[in-house]
Amino acid sequence: MKKSQTILFLPALYILAFLTIACNSNKNKAERSLHNSEFSILDYGAVADGTTMNTKAIQAAIDACADAGGGMVVIPKGKFLSGTIILKSKVELHLLRGTTLLGSIHQLDYPAQPVPEYRALRDSAGFNAFIYAEGAEDIAITGYGTIDGQGRQHKRLSEIPDGERDDRPRGIQFISCKNITVRDVHMQNSSFWMQHYLNCEDVFIDNIKVVNHSNNNNDGLNLDGCRRVLLSNCNIDSEDDGIVLKSTGKAMSEDIVITNCIISSYTNAIKAGTETTGGFKNISISNCVIRPSRFTEDRIYNGPVTGLTGIALMIVDGGTLMGVNINNITIDGPPAPIYIRLGNRARKHIADAPEPPVGKIQNISISNVVSHSSRNWTSSIEGMKGHPIKDISFNNIQFFTIGGLSEGDYGINIKEDDKAYPERDLPPMPASGLYLRHVDGISIDNMVIGSVKKDSRVPVWVEDVRNLMISDSRLSGGINTRIAFVKGKRLTNFIIDKPVGWKGKGKLVELH
Repeated sequence: MKKSQTILFLPALYILAFLTIACNSNKNKAERSLHNSEFSILDYGAVADGTTMNTKAIQAAIDACADAGGGMVVIPKGKFLSGTIILKSKVELHLLRGTTLLGSIHQLDYPAQPVPEYRALRDSAGFNAFIYAEGAEDIAITGYGTIDGQGRQHKRLSEIPDGERDDRPRGIQFISCKNITVRDVHMQNSSFWMQHYLNCEDVFIDNIKVVNHSNNNNDGLNLDGCRRVLLSNCNIDSEDDGIVLKSTGKAMSEDIVITNCIISSYTNAIKAGTETTGGFKNISISNCVIRPSRFTEDRIYNGPVTGLTGIALMIVDGGTLMGVNINNITIDGPPAPIYIRLGNRARKHIADAPEPPVGKIQNISISNVVSHSSRNWTSSIEGMKGHPIKDISFNNIQFFTIGGLSEGDYGINIKEDDKAYPERDLPPMPASGLYLRHVDGISIDNMVIGSVKKDSRVPVWVEDVRNLMISDSRLSGGINTRIAFVKGKRLTNFIIDKPVGWKGKGKLVELH
């Protein structure tokens, strides 16, 4: 190499060395930045022995993360006991695989939080919760660890008449929060509802597993007055309701998607209601399986493992339910696969609120539903006298019951109790497939009604129904095919085609 070339080459080496050092320096800075955005609870004194109370250590890690501008609080492998944890903006609580975050068995470790700015039912003295946040943004709970509330050891301590607070903590309680992610975690054994999202926006819940069979009111997941929610790929098995939409305050529950879930409940698998002040709008429920519970340990409720209803849509405390689309659902077992009810319990969401007026239910589409092995309550749509449920469509529906009922096992005069709690213990309805009362505008296309054992009931019962159309229907199994297809009273403006399998020699439609 010539001298001139050496002179030119040396600066190039210096430049390359400088760039290498600079790149390594930037890499180290990036690594330090990444490291500094993660806060292990072990660094704040947490002990993974399942008995040491770690509330202060976990909260210190969350506070430090929030003070640093946000990041991830890591709960490593092991069992960590804690009381109330308050999640803050821009903080992700991450449970590593093999982690169990245990809730304290002492209810004094869950102090009531201040009464929230957004007022709703049950908050007259502030909420209790294991993981709590109010007014936070960009928060998350992630990871493949377990949140265990140990709720079977929590007892109801007191009741406040206006708020119904009884001191048992919810598993997760987020109020007026925005941009929420809950993903991959396993939740179990809350002493009350497992999750309660109240007046929240932009909620993303994916791939969680919930087993909640340890106390009364053990709902799996409650969305209360929330907007823009995507709930997907979840497996929920609960003592009480599985997935519940509520609107206990003024905020409407709207723009909500529930999809690709498996739900088991001893009461209602998927429910809108019973608190309904704000109403419900633009709800999509699809690609879900509703099946009997797999829980085999001691039970709190003595109802059937199949639950009471598959999908229940109810308005009872004012408000409007509209724009609901239900598609591709398999329902195994619940005695009332589809239950739509308008009532007038008129419960106030706070003591000084005006009494809610009668609400409305309208614009509901239900398609591609297979219901089988159900007991004999029957799917039903029930409005109120003078306040019909309006504009309902069924398409490609199968209702298969156990059957086996004879005359005398059921009545035709079903009591109307508009002031009662809407999920009453229904007697066997006078229809084997579908019971309609106070309905205006319903179309049914491609419906199959069948039963395992002989059933003496009429397939469809109507009372005060207007604008009814039934086409392309079929009767199967033990259904009584020699009586009228539709019976009842006060049916006006209808088109009802003869179903395949009907062998009756009298009237297709028989009205009193």
